[in-house]
Amino acid sequence: MSSTLKRLRRRAGLSAAQPTLGHVATKSGSRPAYRCAECGWTAIKWVGRCGECQAWGTVVETGAPTAVRTSAAAPARPAVPIADVDAQTARARPTGVGEFDRVLGGGLVPGAVVLMAGEPGIGKSTLALDVAARAAREGRRVLYVSGEESAAQVKLRAERIGAVADTLYLAAETDLSTVLGHLERTDPDLLVVDSVQTVASADVEGAPGNVGQVREVAAALIQAAKSRDTAAVLIGHVTKDGSIAGPRVLEHLVDVVVQFEGERHSRLRLVRAVKNRFGPTDEVGCFDLGDAGIVGLPDPSGLFLTSRDRPVAGTCVTVTLEGRRPLVAEVQALVSRPGGGSPRRTTSGLDSSRLAMVLAVLGQRAGVPLAELDCYAATVGGVRLSEPASDLALALALTSALADLSLPMGTIAVGEVGLAGDLRPVTGLQRRLTEAARIGFTEAVVPTGSLADGPPPAGIRVHEVATLADAVRLVGSAAQGGSPQGGLVAVTNG
Repeated sequence: MSSTLKRLRRRAGLSAAQPTLGHVATKSGSRPAYRCAECGWTAIKWVGRCGECQAWGTVVETGAPTAVRTSAAAPARPAVPIADVDAQTARARPTGVGEFDRVLGGGLVPGAVVLMAGEPGIGKSTLALDVAARAAREGRRVLYVSGEESAAQVKLRAERIGAVADTLYLAAETDLSTVLGHLERTDPDLLVVDSVQTVASADVEGAPGNVGQVREVAAALIQAAKSRDTAAVLIGHVTKDGSIAGPRVLEHLVDVVVQFEGERHSRLRLVRAVKNRFGPTDEVGCFDLGDAGIVGLPDPSGLFLTSRDRPVAGTCVTVTLEGRRPLVAEVQALVSRPGGGSPRRTTSGLDSSRLAMVLAVLGQRAGVPLAELDCYAATVGGVRLSEPASDLALALALTSALADLSLPMGTIAVGEVGLAGDLRPVTGLQRRLTEAARIGFTEAVVPTGSLADGPPPAGIRVHEVATLADAVRLVGSAAQGGSPQGGLVAVTNG
């Protein structure tokens, strides 16, 4: 220790062995621990503000941590060769809701825990109650725990959507120990908790829904469900940015995480798996949320198309992929002279930045003058097109609206538009073309090189184009009753 530091310590009345601020004198296993009562963040010394949730005055002392046990213990069940494990008991059992089973990979596996997340009012509770009732009608015992509604309110909702069954048990509880007691007495095949943020444990400090409470409650429910081979569905809230409320460890504890998506003004709901230990994560379920409950849509493409007897200018149909599922959607566009000021750019169901990019490429690379006009673009049925494969359909819809010429009926356009005016192939084109042909479309405009994986399906004629300017000339000629120009090749199979 330097002489200056020693002199300062003597002046402060400290011996050389005494610790200063920032140094904690500890013995092995006796270091004090501090924990935030709101989020569970820990520290080795007291601080006024939590380093995780930034809350003031929530860090309290919790005592010394216990020593970690490192000695071996006798296993309760011996390890067995993987070939001798009986996997029949872990087979997925269908829930009776086909679209939900599609997302889960066939159904609910006994002992599996599913976390269902989504914004308020999007249909999580309605779908969970429908799944519970269908499981009960098949003779399974189901326990539905509601922390947000009374049992009478849940029954009223069940009667409205036709989800009443004899072996469906309701409990309105928010105390964890009481919920575990119901689980032990009922011994259900399926447990539904609505929602995990409303259940609290008396052994954990903090209000229900904070990070510490959610972590401990979820861990206790998961352990209880897995010890009984009870499938569990936990409903969770989301934050303002769309992420699941609670600690990140919650998503690691569960087996399946499904996300509800949909616009508040639309009846369409999409359910996709973002984590699935028992099936794929690229499947999407489509539902229609109405007054009679939530109904699966095995063929949802009809929602995204407008029924008409003749073609209309400013419309173009494309095929988007939601996971592995192709959906046929219609893009509509309208252009008009501005009433004053800067031209407006308005979108609904489309990314505004993609619209701005497509407008710039149309003007610079294809000679379509739209820079001084108001441009509006929207999708039909509330579907949201976020992948670049819809760029070509958007560009052709804008061109059609400007020229006031309609594209031929039965035509789709699929392709990504590059800044150089080139068209790029997209993934899953064969699935897209097969879906379009199934619905009745007979013509498709796609980028050159898209058919490298094989010929198109029977019944649909494919026009390959290299640039956006070529695509504009092609559909412009067809709209005026002409034939494809510029050496464009039409490929057909049957």
